[in-house]
Amino acid sequence: MLKQISPGATLGVLGSGQLGRMFAIEARRLGYGVHVFSPDEKTPTGAVADREWTANYDNFDAIDEFARSVDVVTLEFENVPTAALNQIEKFVPVRPGPQVLEAAQNRIKEKSLMRSFGLPTAPFAAIDSLETLTSKLAEFGGKGILKTASWGYDGKGQQMVTSDADLATIWEQYAGNETILEGFIDFSRELSIIGIRDANGNFDCFDPFLNHHANHILDVSLAGPGLFRPKVIERAKEIVRTVMDSLDVVGVLCVELFETSGDDLLVNEIAPRPHNSGHLTIDASYCCQFAQQVRSICNLPLGSTELRQPAAMANLLGDLWPKAGQPDWAAVLSCPEVHLHLYGKSEAKPGRKMGHLTALSNDVSSSEEIARRVRSLL
Repeated sequence: MLKQISPGATLGVLGSGQLGRMFAIEARRLGYGVHVFSPDEKTPTGAVADREWTANYDNFDAIDEFARSVDVVTLEFENVPTAALNQIEKFVPVRPGPQVLEAAQNRIKEKSLMRSFGLPTAPFAAIDSLETLTSKLAEFGGKGILKTASWGYDGKGQQMVTSDADLATIWEQYAGNETILEGFIDFSRELSIIGIRDANGNFDCFDPFLNHHANHILDVSLAGPGLFRPKVIERAKEIVRTVMDSLDVVGVLCVELFETSGDDLLVNEIAPRPHNSGHLTIDASYCCQFAQQVRSICNLPLGSTELRQPAAMANLLGDLWPKAGQPDWAAVLSCPEVHLHLYGKSEAKPGRKMGHLTALSNDVSSSEEIARRVRSLL
C-alpha cells in the first residue's frame, strides 16, 4: 500500500484553466496548498492557487524548481509535452503519468490502444496522402471525419468529408500534419463516463452522463435515473475500468462514448483529467469529480459517486456576453434550483467557455428544462 499524501502538503497542477481552478478550490477545502504551472499568467487557476508559476513547459529549470516545491503533480489538460512529465517524475509522482498523456495526445495511438484493450471504436486509418484519403474514404462508405492526430479539442482541427467533396483542397489544410480519418458513425446518442483510480488500484466511477453538443462544443449534460438502460450503464463502467487498469491511470479519467441504435458503445476519445460533462457533480453528487481527483492522487479514500439529485449542466460560452457589460446574472441567481459557476476569465470570446450553470430538480427532464430556460435569460 502506497502512503497517503496528507492535507497540509502542496499539490501541483499542470495547466491553468477552469479545470485547474475547480481542482484547486477542492484541494484548498481539504487544507492542501496548490501550485499551478503554465505558460500564462493571471489565469483562472492562478487566481485561487497559492502560487502561479509562469514558464514554458520546455523550460526545465523552471520545471525542476516547480517540482521541488510540491508533493505530487496532476493534469488539468492534455496539451502538455510528455517530456515535462518525465522531468517532473525525477522529483515527485505525476498522476496520471506520462504513458497516459502520451496515449491521449495522439488519436491514432489512442484508438489503436483501445482496440488492443478489446474495446470497439469507429473504423479509422492514418492518412499520409491524398491518395490514401481517397481510398480509405471509399472504404468507409464515402463519409468520414478527417482530424489532426494531435492537439485538437472542441471540434478544432477536424471536419466532415465525403467522397464527392473537393478532397484535394481539403487535404491541403492537413498535408504535413499527422492525420487520421475516422469512419462516420450513425450513433443515436453521445455519453461520457468518469472513473477514479488511486495508486493502489482502488477504482470507482460515476454513472454515465448524457451529452448534447452544439458546433462541436459540449452544450448540455444530463445526469440522473432513467437516462440509460442498465446494460448500457454496466458496459460503460466496464469500459472506463478497462482503460484505467490497462493504462495504470492514477487520478480521474473520462471516456467519451457513442451509443448506437443497438445499445452498443464505441469509444470516441479519452481525457486523463476531469471533464466538462462532469461539472454537474459539484452540485449534484456527494463527492464531485474534482474532490475525487484530489483524493485519488493523494491516496485518500475515494468519495461516494452517488448522485444526490437529478441534474443538468449548461455551458456558458463567450457568445452570451454583450459587447459592453455583463450578461444578466440576476436572472440566474434569482432561480433557487440553479447554481452558477464563473471561471474568472478576463475576456469573453465566441466559443470560449466562460462558466456553466447547473440546475437541480426531481427528475432529469425538469432539470434540463430549467437549465436551458435560465440560460436563455442571459
